Amino acid sequence: MIPTIDPKTIGKPARARRHVRSLTGYLPEKDASGKEKWPLGDEKVWKAGMRTVDKDVSDITKSFVNHVHTSLARQPYNLDGLGAYQAAALSVRDDLLINWNHTQNTYTRTAPKRAYYLSLEFLMGRTLDNALLNLGLKDKFKESVELLGFNFEDTLEKERDAALGNGGLGRLAACYLDSCASQELPVWGYGLRYEYGIFQQLISSEGDQLEAPDPWLANQNPWELPRIDVVYDVRFYGHAERLEDGTGRALWHGGQEVLAMAYDVMIPGYGTQSTNNLRLWESKPKRGFDLNSFNAGNYEGAVAASNSAQAITSVLYPNDHTSFGKELRLKQQYFWTAASLADILRRFKNLDKPMRYLPDYVAIQLNDTHPTLAIPELMRILIDEEDLRWDDAWGIVTNVFFYTNHTVLPEALEKWAVPLMEFVLPRHMQIIYDINLFFLQAVERKFPGDRDRLARMSLIEEGFPKQVRMAHLACIGSRKVNGVAELHSELVRTTILKDFVDFEGISKFGNVTNGITPRRWLDQCNPELSALITKTLKLDKAVWLKDLTKLEGLLPFAENKAFRAEWAAIKQRNKERLAHYVQVTLGLIIRTDAMFDVQIKRIHEYKRQTLNILGVIHRYYALKNMTPAQRSKINRRVVFFAGKAAPAYHIAKLTIRLIVNVARVINADPETKEFLQLYFLPDYSVSLAEVLIPASDISQHISTAGTEASGTSNMKFCLNGGLLLGTVDGANIEIAEEVGEDNVFFFGHLTPAVEDLRYKHLYHGIPIDQQCPALADVLKKISGGAFGDGGVYEPLLNTIRQSDYYLITDDFDSYIAALEMVDEAYLDKEEWIKKSIRTTAKMGKFSSDRAINEYAESYWNIEPCPVPAEPKY
Repeated sequence: MIPTIDPKTIGKPARARRHVRSLTGYLPEKDASGKEKWPLGDEKVWKAGMRTVDKDVSDITKSFVNHVHTSLARQPYNLDGLGAYQAAALSVRDDLLINWNHTQNTYTRTAPKRAYYLSLEFLMGRTLDNALLNLGLKDKFKESVELLGFNFEDTLEKERDAALGNGGLGRLAACYLDSCASQELPVWGYGLRYEYGIFQQLISSEGDQLEAPDPWLANQNPWELPRIDVVYDVRFYGHAERLEDGTGRALWHGGQEVLAMAYDVMIPGYGTQSTNNLRLWESKPKRGFDLNSFNAGNYEGAVAASNSAQAITSVLYPNDHTSFGKELRLKQQYFWTAASLADILRRFKNLDKPMRYLPDYVAIQLNDTHPTLAIPELMRILIDEEDLRWDDAWGIVTNVFFYTNHTVLPEALEKWAVPLMEFVLPRHMQIIYDINLFFLQAVERKFPGDRDRLARMSLIEEGFPKQVRMAHLACIGSRKVNGVAELHSELVRTTILKDFVDFEGISKFGNVTNGITPRRWLDQCNPELSALITKTLKLDKAVWLKDLTKLEGLLPFAENKAFRAEWAAIKQRNKERLAHYVQVTLGLIIRTDAMFDVQIKRIHEYKRQTLNILGVIHRYYALKNMTPAQRSKINRRVVFFAGKAAPAYHIAKLTIRLIVNVARVINADPETKEFLQLYFLPDYSVSLAEVLIPASDISQHISTAGTEASGTSNMKFCLNGGLLLGTVDGANIEIAEEVGEDNVFFFGHLTPAVEDLRYKHLYHGIPIDQQCPALADVLKKISGGAFGDGGVYEPLLNTIRQSDYYLITDDFDSYIAALEMVDEAYLDKEEWIKKSIRTTAKMGKFSSDRAINEYAESYWNIEPCPVPAEPKY
C-alpha cells in the first residue's frame, strides 16, 4: 500500500525529539574480555594508512604540492599567490585535523565535564600564521613555501580576516578559545557562520563612512570543515498550546522551520596536541523551494521561504533600527542558541546519564546577553520534551549557565519587545512569563510589600510596548555572574544588578578581568620583540608565552643601556613597517621620526574619539600660533585613528567625517605638517591592529569614567611596550596598579563624580565659553568652516553644547594637560624607553591564560584533559 500522510500533521513535532548520533563521538565495542574490537577491515592496514602531523620539510612540501594538484586542480605553471596560500592553509588544516581528531577522541573516552562558550562574535583574525605558531611549524613551513618559489610573508598576506566579529567582545572570545586549547581545557565555542561581516568600511570624498558588503567567503574558507551530518531543525512563529495535564508542558507547532548546519573550525593549543573546536551554524531552508508555486509561475514565492531561511546567517548584526532588522536579529539569536543547545544535549546523551546530571558534565558561558534565549530554550526542552517538573528543570538550568556582563550603560542592556517575542517565539514568551512569576513570588517572600523592588527586578519592563529585560533573565538563570574588570564588576554589583545582589547574595557576583593571548598579541604581531625577550630571559619561548609573569625578569634590563638600544630599535622598525603599510595601501607618506599616538576602537560616543580629535585640533592651532623657534622644541606627533561606526549611528559617523577632514587640513599645512600629522586608517581589522599596536608609543583609552567595562586593546598596547594615556576606567586601573602610575598618564574625573556632573549639565549648565574656553574656541573653529561645511557637524557639536552626557567639557582641560605631560616625558628618550620596558614587564596579569583558568576553576569547575602523545584509536 502506498504510504500516506495526514496534512494536519505537517509541521507538528513528534511527542519527543528523536536523539540522533552524528558521524562523530563513537567508541569501539569490546569483546567478552573487555578488549576493544577494531570496527571493520584489517586493523594493521588501517593504522598503516593513518598519517601523522607533517614535521619535515619534505613532508610539508609533498602535502602542499598534493593540495595544489588535487584540492585546487592546479599545476606549477598556473599557481598564483592566492593558490599558494590556499594550498598552504589546506596542508596546515590537515595537521590540525589530526590533532583535532585525537583530542575529540580523548574527550569521548574520558567524558570530562565540558564548557561551552556562546558568543555572537568570534573575531579570529588570520589563521595561518597563528596555527603554524601554535603547531611549532612556522620555520619549517617558511622554508617549504620558499623552496616552492613563494615568499612566505606574501603568502600570509593573502589570507582575509574571518568576518565573524566586530570588536572587543569577539576578540576576547577568540583569545579565550586559544587559551582554552593551550591550557588543555575541554571547551568548545559556538557562533554563527555569517556570509557577510559587519561591512567593509570605505571613506567618501566628503569624509563620510560608506558601508560595502564584506564577502569574506568569496574565495572559500580553507579553515572550516562542513559537517553535513550535524543538522538540527529550528522553529519560529507558529502556535504554543499549553497542555491541560498540570505539567506545564506545551505543544509548539506550525510556523517556519529552518535547518542549522554545522561548520567546524579547529582551534589549536600552543605547545600541546590539544585542539578544540569552534562550531559555527549556517541557516538553510528545510525544503528547497515551493514546487507548486514555481509550477504556477510564482517564481518569487517559490524561493521566498528559502531566502527567508538563508537570511538568518547572512550578515553580522543586521540594522535593528527597522522592524524587519529587529525580527531578523532576534531570529539570529534564537537560531544559534537552539542549535547549540541541541548539539550540546546530543553529546551529553551519548553518556547515557539522566538529565539531572547535566550540570555535572556541562557548563555554558553566556558572553553578554546575546545568548540569553538559551535559558528559556533549555527550560522548553526539559519540560516539553524531557517531561521534567518545573522545579527540577529550573534547578538544572540555574546550575548550567554562567553570565558575563560587558556593560553598565543602561542603553546597552539588551531588551526585546514582548509583542515581537510572542510573534517569533510564542513558547519562549510563555516560559519567560512563568519564570518571571516564579521569581517575583520568591522576591515578594523575601521583601514583602516592596512593590517598587518587584517592578525594578521584573523580567518584564512595563511600557508601550512591554520589554523583556535580557540582562535580568541572564542574571537569574545563571549560577554565577561576572564583570570583566574590578571597577566594572563593582559597578555591576552596586548599580544595574544591585537588587539581585540584595536578593541572591554577593557570592554569586564575581569578577574575571579580561585577558589577551600573548601568542598572537606579542609573538605573532611583534616577532622581533618576542625574540629579544626570549634571548634576554634565557627561557624557552614556550615557557614565558604560557606564563606571562616571567616577563618580570625584564625589569633589571631597563637600566641596561645596550638592551634599551635594542628595544628602541625594534620599536623604530615597527614604525617603519606601519609607515610602509600605509604607503602601500593608502599612498600616504608618514614620517617615522615622531611619536606614534594611536586610538583604535569601535567608534562610539562613550569611547570619546570626539575628545581625541578635538584635542588634535587644539594642538594644531597651538602650533599655528607658535614661532618657528618655538615649534622646533615641540615633540613631533603622528596621530592614528581606526574603527568602524554602526551604519545607523549618525553621531559616530560624523566623528569619522570630522577626523578625515581635519587630517586633510593638517597634513597639507606647510607650517605644521612637520610637527603634527593625522591619519584615519579605514576598514579596521585584527590584521591592521597587528601592525598598528607594535608601532605605538602612546595609546589612548579615554572613555568617560564608569562606561568602559574593561577594554583589551589597552592590554595589547602595553604588552608591546606602548604607554597608556587614559581615564581611571575599566582595566586601565588594574594596568596602572601593575605597571605603576609613573608609567601611565591619567586624566579626567573619577566615576563617583560622573552622575553629579551630568546632573549639573542638565539643571545648572554653564556656557562652554565660561567653563572651558579652550574647548569653546575649538568648537567655534569647526562651526566656522575650518574643516569644511561647519553646519554638517552641528548635531555632533550640540551633543557637547547641550547635555554633554560623556563629559567632554569637564575633562577637556585635564586631557590637554595630560597630553602635555606625555610630550614632556617623550622628549626624555632614555627614560621613556625605561617606562616602555617596565610596562611590558608587568603585564603578566593580563594573559587570557590566567583569565580562562579563573573561569575553569571558580566558575565552570572543569579540569584540564591532556591529550596523550600516542593516539588510541
